[in-house]
Amino acid sequence: MPEAHRRYLDWTPERLLRWARKIGPATAAVIERLLAARTHPQQAFDACFGVLRLANGFGEPRLEAACARALTIGTLSYKRIASILEKGLDQRPLREPEPLTLPLEHANLRGSDVRPLITPPALPPGKASSTQ
Repeated sequence: MPEAHRRYLDWTPERLLRWARKIGPATAAVIERLLAARTHPQQAFDACFGVLRLANGFGEPRLEAACARALTIGTLSYKRIASILEKGLDQRPLREPEPLTLPLEHANLRGSDVRPLITPPALPPGKASSTQ
């Protein structure tokens, strides 16, 4: 077996998840999703190791905050989480999306009094509908 493959023999998805849970629930959720996104969980090991090792340089609280942000904005990759940490976005509050409000009155909106309901024309007697 090649050396690159042998180094993963001692690692399992469960072991990676235990490590992630020690950091926090958001980190565990990111690792879970990375593992689930691949046909074989072992294909996600490099990305999982990368995310978990970010705690060495930035600290576990910051990694947890970055993972929470990544989950919120839907970007789950090592590269994106590292970028969140490098730019300090994990320490900034997420902007709340502005609620979608529709105008109640507008020059281009017309009420039902402008155009009556359109009813389909009646069929002549003896003609059957094509939907029957």
